[in-house]
Amino acid sequence: MGCERCRVLGRENQELTGKVAALERENKELRDERAELLRQLDKSQRAGKRQAAPFSKGEPKKKPKRPGRKAGDKYGRKGHRQPPERVDEVIDVPVPDTCPHCKGTVTDDKVMPQYQVDLPPIEALVRQFDIHVGHCDDCGRRVQNRHPLQTSDALGAAASQLGPRLLAQLTVLKLVMGLSYPKVASIFSSLFGIDVTTGGLAQALQRVGKVAAPTYEALKATVASSAVVSPDETGWRVRGRSAWLWAFATNLVTVYMIEPGRGYLQAVKVLGEDFSGTLVRDGWAPYRRFKNARHQTCLAHLLRRCSEMLGTARRGAARLPHGIRRILKDALVLRDRRDAGTISTPRLKAATEKLRARLSWYLTWRPGIDENRKLVKHLNNESDAIFTFLEDPAVPATNHMAERAIRPSVVTRKTCGGGNREWAGATATATLLTILRTALQQGRDPQLILADLLRHPGPAVADCLLQISRSPPDDVPPTTST
Repeated sequence: MGCERCRVLGRENQELTGKVAALERENKELRDERAELLRQLDKSQRAGKRQAAPFSKGEPKKKPKRPGRKAGDKYGRKGHRQPPERVDEVIDVPVPDTCPHCKGTVTDDKVMPQYQVDLPPIEALVRQFDIHVGHCDDCGRRVQNRHPLQTSDALGAAASQLGPRLLAQLTVLKLVMGLSYPKVASIFSSLFGIDVTTGGLAQALQRVGKVAAPTYEALKATVASSAVVSPDETGWRVRGRSAWLWAFATNLVTVYMIEPGRGYLQAVKVLGEDFSGTLVRDGWAPYRRFKNARHQTCLAHLLRRCSEMLGTARRGAARLPHGIRRILKDALVLRDRRDAGTISTPRLKAATEKLRARLSWYLTWRPGIDENRKLVKHLNNESDAIFTFLEDPAVPATNHMAERAIRPSVVTRKTCGGGNREWAGATATATLLTILRTALQQGRDPQLILADLLRHPGPAVADCLLQISRSPPDDVPPTTST
């Protein structure tokens, strides 16, 4: 037992025994991780088949909070419908002569008002334009005039048309409310007594899109010259094939675009190759090709990615996402202190540099786990775009502005077949979504803007949307220019 060979073999045995124990522990951890991932996969697959409750968040809580407001002083302000400012009809309701309970005489003590807001009977307004057609005695050409209320010069088979207000209402119902053409046709028939086919509605919407095209191009130029733009894109379908719906959002203008691709060449069609503002975007690589622009990557996307990684990380694998998440949250706290005025500019710059140094330390890591390695690579690519919002108060930390702009279209996509049947409809959809969203941002009535454009005899631009004003007169319709 005391020979040298026995001692060497004993040490080797101990080392091998330790390695075997470590491998067994690692094997157990991998089996546990595999079981957890299989459980999550099964749960997600089951949830995907339960389309009757797509927004379910799982089982209800065992002891949920009492619904409604708190009782007593914590209830808050008790709201009720306020009396209308205008009364169109007054109906007198006197007390009965005798009491309905004991048949006694009733004395009138006081009058208490009650208000009712209702819709009057709706009838469509049908106009007939008697258009005089003549010819020029000199050149012999056909001549006809046009009334300001007309939307077209067409006669003959195309003489029966839908009016500008009805077309504007069609645009809102289809693209804002997300209704299908059959539902819009049903509303026109039941409420207004107007019979129109679904094909006629589709063609009418494309005509409205062509009329709004000059305004759309002007708004694209406005976005291209903006200081801060937040782009985003989501899946779309045109003619049953994959396409992409783009949104380029600023504070007061949003431009949409539907294209077959999702790359730099498509983004250039709105922003231009020489865009020199700030792009607040997610980590999609084509945005980095705008070399003249400043960049801000979305911190919300990075925080969500770290949280998802922590959901499945084991032991040492959680160090990286934990550290990155702490840095990002510290940056948001620093932003809040700056906006509240509780930190000076020199201290803000010093704190920002410390955050950069902390991030740089993590970027030197060479993790062996695939997810961590991908995160480090992504952060290295985005390192110059993570703290831009701390340098410029006008730059937001997330692309929430673009996410909000694209969310209504995502809802519509779920209810209307996922896109457009033809590219002509896709072009009209992007154009009109731009007008509607921009008008909403500026507090204007999009129906008045569209109706005014439809009445214009030639190509026109809605100047009101380019003036970037939030206080339009209530009684003055939007103006246009040729």
